[in-house]
Amino acid sequence: MFIDELTGDTVRPVPPRQRPPEHGPDRRAGPDAAEPGGSAGPDAAEPGGLRPDEFRRALARCASGVVVVTAAAGPTGMTASSFTSVSQSPPLVSFCVDRAAGSRSTLCAAGHFAVNVLADTQAETAALFARRDVDRFALSRWRRGRHGLPLLDGAAAHLVCHRHRIVPLGDHFLVVGLLVAAEHHRPGAPLLHHQGRYGRFTPEQ
Repeated sequence: MFIDELTGDTVRPVPPRQRPPEHGPDRRAGPDAAEPGGSAGPDAAEPGGLRPDEFRRALARCASGVVVVTAAAGPTGMTASSFTSVSQSPPLVSFCVDRAAGSRSTLCAAGHFAVNVLADTQAETAALFARRDVDRFALSRWRRGRHGLPLLDGAAAHLVCHRHRIVPLGDHFLVVGLLVAAEHHRPGAPLLHHQGRYGRFTPEQ
């Protein structure tokens, strides 16, 4: 169930100026980063596949957690709703970054990155790190952690990852990381993203 953060009744709409989460970062030049193979643009469809607008409409029905992925250089960070676990042994996680994302190059070139798992009170933080016209860190409270990685205050958890592999897929890059450290800060509800809106999860009683 999605609850509005202000009234407790409905999901709070994303502010009009807010951009969708940047699902993926920049391509990096290196032995573990495969070069793109001349993929079609974001509005091109594979034979038999859904059109981009139909794809977005269908996937919007799927609720997802929200994280901010950060790297030490810059510092750099972006909101992502594509974060997921990949493997337990070894402990691998992943997120996707758009080829056109401004933070793509820095995130993909970083040897380590941090995943800040946002709590349900951090919708404004998610909106801030999805914008491209502001200094995201100047408007945030954060500290440097292991490997100099930016860790956002108030996050439900901080996950430190070593870059494991980067795979070009369509108009995004899949970034896979080896989870090397984790800090759990609060047991509260997570921030969720659903149909272009942020909200909180309330378990059934």
